[in-house]
Amino acid sequence: MFNTSSSSERSMYSKSVFGVTETISTKYPSLKDKELTDKLEETLKKYSVFESDSELRHRMEVLHKINSLFKDWIKKISVSKNMPEELAEKVGGKVCTFGSFRLGVNSQGGDIDTLCIATRHIDRMDFFTSFAEILKRQPEVKKLMVII
Repeated sequence: MFNTSSSSERSMYSKSVFGVTETISTKYPSLKDKELTDKLEETLKKYSVFESDSELRHRMEVLHKINSLFKDWIKKISVSKNMPEELAEKVGGKVCTFGSFRLGVNSQGGDIDTLCIATRHIDRMDFFTSFAEILKRQPEVKKLMVII
C-alpha cells in the first residue's frame, strides 16, 4: 500500500488532542496570564463563588453515601433476581461524577452531576423505580429528579 499523504498532513494528525476538540494552546501561561488569573480569583472570592473546605467535605460525604446506598442496592436487587448471595457481594457497580464538580469548577451550592453504573442484569426500570425510592427516603434528599 502506498502512503499518499504529505508530511504536513501527517504532522497535522500526529498532534496531541485532549478532549473532543483540538487544543487552543499548549504554551505555559505568561506572567501577564498569571496576574490576570490572580485578579479573577480575587474578584470571584469577593462574590463568594468558591465553596469552603467544609462544603467540599460535605459533598464528598454525600458522594460516599450515594456510593454505599448504590452498592447495597445492587446486592439486594441481584439476590432478588436469584443470584447467590456470595456472588452478589462481588458484583460491584460504580458511581461517577461529571460536569462542573468533576472539573473542579463548581460554584458554591451547585449540584453534583452523578452517573451510577450497574451490571448488566440490573435494568433501567430497576434503577428508576426501586433505587429512586431509596434515595427519596433519605432525610437529606430535598429534591430528586428522575430522568428516564
